[in-house]
Order: sequence, then structure tokens, then C-alpha cells
Amino acid sequence: MLDPISLTAVTAVLGAVGSGMANEAGRWAWESTGGFVRRIAGREIPAPTAPDELDAVARMVSDRLRGDPRLAASWMAFASRVSAGGRGPGADFAPGTGQPGLPASIRFFTDRKEALKSLDREASRRADGTPRLALVHGAEGMGTSTLAVHWGVRQAAMFPDGQLYADLAGGTAAARDAGTVLRSLLRQLGVRDEEMPTSAGELSEFFRRCVADRKLLIVLDHVHSAAQIRPLLTSAPAVFMIVVARRPFPGVDAVRVPVGPLTDKDAVRLLTQLLDKPAIAAARATLPSVLARCGGSPYALRAAAPRLTEPASGPAAGADPVRAAAQDTYRLLEPGTAKVYRLMAVRDWPALDAAVAAHATGTTPEDAARRLDELAEGLLLEHNTTADGQARYHYRPAVRGHAEAVAVQEDGIAACSAAMARALRWYVDLSMSVAHQALPESWRVPAPSANRRGSTPGTPAPGTPAFETPDFESQGEALDALIAECGNLVQAVHCAEESGDPASAVRLCRSLWPLQLKAGRHEMLLPALRIGARLADTHLPGSADAGALHAQLAHTLTELRHWDEAEAEALAAARAEEAAGHKRGHASATEFLGLLRLRQWRFQEAYECFEAADAVLITMGAQDEGTADVPRARALLQRHRGRALRGLGRFEESRDRLGTALSRFRAQEDTYNTARTLTDLAETWLDESDTAAARPLIEAAFTTLSGQSAEYHVAHLRSMRERCTAEERGTG
Repeated sequence: MLDPISLTAVTAVLGAVGSGMANEAGRWAWESTGGFVRRIAGREIPAPTAPDELDAVARMVSDRLRGDPRLAASWMAFASRVSAGGRGPGADFAPGTGQPGLPASIRFFTDRKEALKSLDREASRRADGTPRLALVHGAEGMGTSTLAVHWGVRQAAMFPDGQLYADLAGGTAAARDAGTVLRSLLRQLGVRDEEMPTSAGELSEFFRRCVADRKLLIVLDHVHSAAQIRPLLTSAPAVFMIVVARRPFPGVDAVRVPVGPLTDKDAVRLLTQLLDKPAIAAARATLPSVLARCGGSPYALRAAAPRLTEPASGPAAGADPVRAAAQDTYRLLEPGTAKVYRLMAVRDWPALDAAVAAHATGTTPEDAARRLDELAEGLLLEHNTTADGQARYHYRPAVRGHAEAVAVQEDGIAACSAAMARALRWYVDLSMSVAHQALPESWRVPAPSANRRGSTPGTPAPGTPAFETPDFESQGEALDALIAECGNLVQAVHCAEESGDPASAVRLCRSLWPLQLKAGRHEMLLPALRIGARLADTHLPGSADAGALHAQLAHTLTELRHWDEAEAEALAAARAEEAAGHKRGHASATEFLGLLRLRQWRFQEAYECFEAADAVLITMGAQDEGTADVPRARALLQRHRGRALRGLGRFEESRDRLGTALSRFRAQEDTYNTARTLTDLAETWLDESDTAAARPLIEAAFTTLSGQSAEYHVAHLRSMRERCTAEERGTG
């Protein structure tokens, strides 16, 4: 049995607590650990942020425990308590509990026998410690993604624990970083965001532990480089990973599965499956030129099938078959549909819908929806349905390249720029409206423009259609819609920066706050937030907007455990808010710096930050923005001061502050913060091993949360209750 005060055991406890900070219970455990480490050392110990720092803290703790039996007993009880409610990676995983995995396969599939055999061999290879990994590569339109999905569907029985899929969109503006992809895969496994570690390194290790004993297929589509997928690779013996790319790249030790052009014989077979033998016979005269123009590309052949008897036109054989197919389909489009095809391609939007297409091209949403469907039927757009249940579309890279080139040629630079500006204005208006509905109680979310229905911020361009942004029945529905637009909003921030429109970039970034606070999309949002803070400093220095964006950036950096950067941003936020005379923002930025100090185990400095924030709030008058929020804000600061005092080991003072906060939250009928404060009070008693005092507070918190969706808080309370029972029975 492992000695609970050995270096190995102490390191394991510190590492487990540190990697569990994604949810409220994890943050409580981290602060508790910091306070306990401070009491063991007799001085402040900065929170470890790197493996060597964690090792040093663990060594110090282990050494001190060995010299003090009473301290060792307290540590063992404490360590048991902070880990009692811990869930192992994927503990509740069961097939089908997460989101859908592989996309739908196709009905007609031709040739590829050798490629399928290669995948069969690698998937069934005897485990020898090396990853089961295949790199499927081929030019765009050759069916690499289709091959991977088709093989996975055919061999589903080999993977009873599931089939996971992620599109990395490599080489496009929508390319996804490793952290975003890891979270997507974990969600498909049924892991909630609150269970996932915050830092990228811990997230990668957590993913590997989750899949270690699973029989899984993982398909990573549209990969651009080894660096993009290295954090996702695993040597788990029953996991088979298929990487799909345009071309092979160095840095990945994988079985290479090339996917080249179909032979003419197989191309004719595919066309026969798509049509029928009489149709092929009727096209005998044009078939050779069609085959030459399609170049063995399954995509081009599918696109050409409806017009098989028409003579080919345009570039000669040997040109890119995908672009050639796009040109052949484009020349048959109605003028309105052709306009949508061209103008929506001038920016690489990850997930188009009818609303933005209507706004950008000057038509109605109904007309735009019809035309988008026509483009998808002609294979000029790819159709997919996102988490909000709405139809979305995106271009293949080569098809978008064709559409953009035709737009410049036929519409001109000015018209292209105007369409892009209209799309940008739509995303600004949409983001402000939906964010406000997702988090209406937050002063950080800017209110939508007064003329929201039928217009956007600023003066609409001539020809801009008037229609309403959506209204949602609940905050949850609004948040889901905001999540579905996340990639588009990040792209819109880049668009605003490149277009010289800092005001739009700032509005967009401020509307991302619900995604940061409630959806945890930190890796995806970080580049946009950096842009927003930089533009605000350049164009709106010393403003409330600059303060807000620095605070938002600080929040995301904190959640990603980039604490040094977060500190600089929090200080910048406080300076900007103070310069703007925005007292509510100044107090909030100072409060946030205190919360960061709690994470860093700098409890005295945290307490001083909360005192400073309260000193700003008490100067607020009726003329100041956010005055109505002051009572709640001051109650929160009382709670935070109680947390800081607990970390300092000043338990009686901590309980006085927490008691004051509790009374205020109850008077305000704020049930969630009432439960959080009751939990804090219980924690202070448990830190002194007084389970009798802690238990009624735990039960009161349970009662307060009854009927609310606070699963992780309840799970934490349940673990605290179980620990109380164990200690009272003398088994702790």
C-alpha cells in the first residue's frame, strides 16, 4: 500500500487537485490545498505552475509531514477529503453518452480495395506499444475523408466504445487548435466541460487516460501538420486513429494510405451507380471528355453526373478537377444563386446560414435558404447541422477559391468588400443580441442596439435587408445559439481587424463573455480576445471598453493557467476602468485580480484586492453605471474575503466574513451564491476537522440547491457529506 505521506502520494494529490480546476469544486479544492500547504510550511508558498515547481512543493510537504505526526494525520484527512469526490477520467463513460461521432457515410463507394485493406491491417495489428495510426492522404476531392468514414462505418463492430470524429480544418481560417479538438473529442465521450482540465498539457494527458482502456476509432480530418495533432496521439492498445490530410507530412510515425485518382473503369462504375446503365450508354459521346476533365476525382464525378450528356467546356484536361467541376456547375446556376455562391466566399466563414447570406447579398432569409440548398445539392457547398439544430454550410477550400476568384472578376473589389462588410455588421448585431439573451443579468454584456429589429449598429448600407435577429425562450437556448456561432464570431473579429473596423471588433469581443463564462470555449476565443484588447488600447485607450476587454482576456488566460499574462491583463483592465471613471468596472477588475491571487495561493494579496474593490464600490452613487448591482457585488466581496482569510488560516475571521455574505445573499434571494457561501463555511470547519459543525451547513446547501441545475456543486457537497460520515465513524 502506498504511504500517504510519501513524495509520490503527495505529488499525486497535488497533481490531481491542480488538474481538476475546471469546475467550482475543483477551484475550492485548489484553494484549500494552498491554505493547507501554507500552514504546513509556516509561510506563503506560491502555487506551482510547472512540473518542477509542483515537485518542489510536494517534496517540501512530504518532508514536513514526516517530522510531525499530528500534521501528517491532518494531511491524510485533508487529502482524502479533496479527492473523495474526484471522478476518474471518463468514469461515467458509456457508448452513446456523448455527441454523435462519425458523420454519415455515402451510399455509393467504388474501388479503394488496397486502401481499405491497409486500414484493416493497421487496425487489427497486434499491440506492441506503438500507436495504431494511419495517415490517409490525397488531393482535395479524391475521397480521403469519405474513405476514412466509410471504413469506420463498415468496421463499427471493432470499436464498441465508440467512434470519434473531429474536423481540424487545417490550412483554412477556421483551423482548430489542439485544445479545442481535445475538448470536442472528450464531449463525444460523454465528458462534461466541467470535468476537463484547464491547461493544454493536462488536457492532453487527461484525454490519453480517458481512452487508455477503450476500444475506439478516432478520425482526425483535414489535418495540416504533425504539430496540429501531436497532443492528440495516444499509444492506447485498443485505439485506432486515422489522420486524413491532403499530403503526407513528417513528424508522425504512421502507416501511409495514399488515395489517388480512380481509374477510368472505376470512374465509369461510380457514374453507373449514381445514374444507371442507360444513362451511361446515352452519354457515350461525351463520356471520354467528362472522364478526362474529372481526372479520377470522386467529387468531380459526382458533380458531373447530372450533366453527363453535355459537352465539357472551360479549361482543358489536366486542370484542378475540383475547380473545373465547380466552374461547370457554376455556369448553370440562376443569377441569384450564383450571386450567393460568389459573395459568401469572399470570407472563410466556418458555418454559413441563411440569415447571414441574406444580409450579405441583399435578399430575404427564405430566398437565401433556398439558394444555399441549391448550392449544396450541386456540391458547391457542404451541408451540416450544428448543435443548435440549424442548417449550416461551408465551402470546400478549392471550391471557395473558385468562388472568390469569380466574385472578384464578376462583381469587383468594391462589391466584394461591401458584401463582407454587410456580413460583418450582421454578426455584430447577432452577437450582441444573442449574448444579451444568454446572460441578461451581466453588466459586462453590452445591450443590443436600440434599433435591433431590422437593423444593425451603425447605418445600414443600401440594399441591406430588414429582418429580426432571433429571440429565444431561455438563456440556455441563447447560449446554444452563441456556441453554434462561435467560429463565425472569431472569424468576424479577424475580419473587423483586417477591414480597419475596430469598433465592430470591440463589440464582437464584448459579446463573447457568455461563451467565456458559461461555455468555456477559451482556446478558441483567445486569439479574438487578444485582437480585441489590442485594438481597444490603440483606438479606445483608457476607456471602459478597453477595461472590459482586458478583463475578459485576463479571465480566459486565468482559466488556461497562463497566470503571469492574466495578471498583466487584470492590472491593465483596472487602469483602463479607473481612467474611464467607470467605477463598477474598476471594482470588478480589482476583484478579478484578487480571484487570480486566490488561484496563485497569494492569500494576503487577494484579501487586499477585495478590500480595494469594496473601497471603490462604496463611493458609487446614483449617477454611476451599475449602481443597482452594488449590493450583490459587495456581498460577493465579503465571500471572497472569507475565502482569502481561510487560506491564511484565520478561520474565525473567515467565518465572520462568510456569515455576513450569507445573510446578504439570503436577503437578496440569491440561492446559488447562498449555497456557495454555505459550502465555504462548511469547508472552513472541515479544515479544522470539525465535521459536526460542517454537516448542517452541507445539508443546508443541499436544500438550497434543490431543483436547480447545479450538478457539480451537488456532487462536491455529496463528497463532503460522505467524508463527514467516514470521519465520524473513525474510518477517515
